[in-house]
Amino acid sequence: MQIVTDSGTDVYFSGDELKKFNIHVVPLVVTLGGNSYKEGIDIQPDKFYPMLEATDELPVTSQPSAGDFAKMYTDLAKIDPDILSIHISSGLSGTSASAIAGAAMVPQANVTVIDTKTLSAPAGWQVEVAARAAKAGWDKERILEAMKKIGDATDVVYTLKELKYLIHGGRISHMKGLIASLLNIKPMIGVEKVKGTYVQYGMARTFNGAIHGIGHYVSKKFKAGSALRVQVLHSYNPEGAQLLIDEMNKHFKCQWLPTGLLSLVLGAHVGKSMVGVAFAPEDAFAGLPQ
Repeated sequence: MQIVTDSGTDVYFSGDELKKFNIHVVPLVVTLGGNSYKEGIDIQPDKFYPMLEATDELPVTSQPSAGDFAKMYTDLAKIDPDILSIHISSGLSGTSASAIAGAAMVPQANVTVIDTKTLSAPAGWQVEVAARAAKAGWDKERILEAMKKIGDATDVVYTLKELKYLIHGGRISHMKGLIASLLNIKPMIGVEKVKGTYVQYGMARTFNGAIHGIGHYVSKKFKAGSALRVQVLHSYNPEGAQLLIDEMNKHFKCQWLPTGLLSLVLGAHVGKSMVGVAFAPEDAFAGLPQ
């Protein structure tokens, strides 16, 4: 079985691990300064964020086309026609719709398109579970059950210092975002699991206050000292990422996954100050292939 995903899922595997687990990444696209870049092919996050920091221009993003997916499925079907195509939330991106349209163009492939109803690391964890289970020989229904279990168990919350990118991208109401900007409010934002859209969990007057607020939010879900699987991602804000790591370590016994840069296409919608944390109870992963 082959696994297809998009670059917005932020799978933390190395290039060699992606090959080992038959994970194939279709790039999202960002346009900045009149140039369009395919993520992971034309540009990497560590090159994009300095470009974003150096300009007053606001980036524009786009999902892969149906043709991009059709080409991927056609090539993979020559090796194995059974394909799981796992993507960021349809509530925030048209990527899943493109994948469905692409699959319809390739009848020789048996494609199952999965909308994770989330994005970044929480979506990447579902990709990871599917890939490990497929490698272990699990059948599709069992893999889908495992993915749902992890999706239900995983949450994400992030904060950021400026709202202009979210306003520009249409991800939050312009007036609500403008008022929050004028008040210098730092929101704590998550992704709800029904439609896969953004939801506000709280707000703070300062960035440090928002970091503490994230710790408080997670503490309402899990008692102090709980064993959690945790991953922090950021959009070119390593200092903020470390603050969030310290905050989580104060409250929980953390099994840490690699800290890294957020997908540059996702970062284009939040700017260069975002820090976020994905978390789930460690025991949710018990019995899954390693």
